[in-house]
Amino acid sequence: HQSSYSRLPLSVQVARLLAPRSAVLVEAVRGRKSRTDPVAKSKEGRIKVPPPVDPVEMVVLKERYTEYKLIMRALRLEFKEEVLRKKYEEETGSQAEERARQEAEEHRALMGWNNEENLRMLKARILRVQKEAEEAERKKIEAAIQREQEQQEFIKEKEREILQLQEEVKNFITTENLDQRIEEALDNPKNYNFAVNKEGKVIKQTVLQ
Repeated sequence: HQSSYSRLPLSVQVARLLAPRSAVLVEAVRGRKSRTDPVAKSKEGRIKVPPPVDPVEMVVLKERYTEYKLIMRALRLEFKEEVLRKKYEEETGSQAEERARQEAEEHRALMGWNNEENLRMLKARILRVQKEAEEAERKKIEAAIQREQEQQEFIKEKEREILQLQEEVKNFITTENLDQRIEEALDNPKNYNFAVNKEGKVIKQTVLQ
């Protein structure tokens, strides 16, 4: 191609060099072989042998690769958390303020309810203490009345005993009525010689002579 270009007249060569180029020059690149292309003759019979591997170097590489994966995983998780946190803050900024306002209102409502409940319980406790005091006073009065009644019964019992004793005194033998009682005993003799059964009934009695 170059030899045919050099055989052209000089004027034509200069005209071609100075003429505007309409096409883009593309650098020639050597293409890759396809899978169906045959093996080159220079490489026929060559056996690929992998390079030797140092066991110590392989252990070190595995450890470093494991450490690398852990570090990268930690960095990804940290970046992801940071992105999600910023996204959450941007999306929920106003929601957080609204939630804080609602929580404040709920807190005030709960405090009001708590105060009302404390007042209710205080009133109930005062009422219960008053009832307990009234019940204790009532029992105290009832106990006093019971003691008074027992005292009155005791006095009445003693009065009955005194009256009975006064009646019995009338039958006592004194120096004044001794002769009269002797005559009454002689006129109305009593036989105390008798036998009784288990029920206390007289079952046998001798006849007075």
